[in-house]
Amino acid sequence: MEKRIKGTTRLLGLIGSPVAHSGSPAMYNYCFEKLAYDYAYLAFDVSRENLPQMMETANLLNFRGMNVTMPLKQDVMKYMDVLTPAAKLIGACNTLVNEDGTWTGNNTDGVGYVRNLKDHDIEVRGKKMVILGAGGAGTAVSVQCALEGAGEISIFNPMDDFFEKAKTTAQNIKKEVPGCKIEVFDLMDSETLERKLAAADILANTTKVGMAPLVDESPIQDTSLFRKDLVVTDIIYNPRETRLLKLAKANGCKTIGGTGMLVMQGAEAFQLYTGDQMPVEEVKTRFFND
Repeated sequence: MEKRIKGTTRLLGLIGSPVAHSGSPAMYNYCFEKLAYDYAYLAFDVSRENLPQMMETANLLNFRGMNVTMPLKQDVMKYMDVLTPAAKLIGACNTLVNEDGTWTGNNTDGVGYVRNLKDHDIEVRGKKMVILGAGGAGTAVSVQCALEGAGEISIFNPMDDFFEKAKTTAQNIKKEVPGCKIEVFDLMDSETLERKLAAADILANTTKVGMAPLVDESPIQDTSLFRKDLVVTDIIYNPRETRLLKLAKANGCKTIGGTGMLVMQGAEAFQLYTGDQMPVEEVKTRFFND
């Protein structure tokens, strides 16, 4: 790493808190070195209170860009000069790009989900989707799938604060993508969930059910809801195969885990920073193989 640092090297980084566990610096620096980009990527633990100083510093030091994690994805929007359509609809940014002092806020989470599906030969255009969860990730998936041409999206979420936010997001999506039918339902409405799943092409779990400490749980318990022509996806990447995916696979469904989404959203950010393609297969082998 230190052998390629020069006086011309530009900084990029991950901001949020906590970030000490992040694998992003290793992944991005490997790709920058491999493709001979004069960039260096570091992780910066930044609180909401310190975000103004961080943005001042990023401008002062002419950062090329930054990835953003919690709790800053919403807060950082007010510092952007430009927001992409996806970032506006989602109401959050996770990738910031600096072009000669003009900052553009992007959200690559949903793009990562869609690119992961395409990597498994699944297209969302014209498809009927059931999305479990309406938090940040669920919103990103819903928005991007609508922008990519999904025909119908049914969002199921508990009756909490995210439920009302999901209804607002759905209304905004309808205005932006009038050809997409999008509805929001109570996750406890098992009758409607069963009906929508019976007609769905793709099921996406964006909840935390299946992640530690809930690794033995699945958001769908009734295995009769799984059909061989239903594609079942999960954005969770640890464990690689969630309880949901195991049940779906055992009942003949095509299943897609969350590791690919993680890699693909990073690949999208890499392309925004460099204009080049990340060596995705090498990254998967080097950083995401057990």
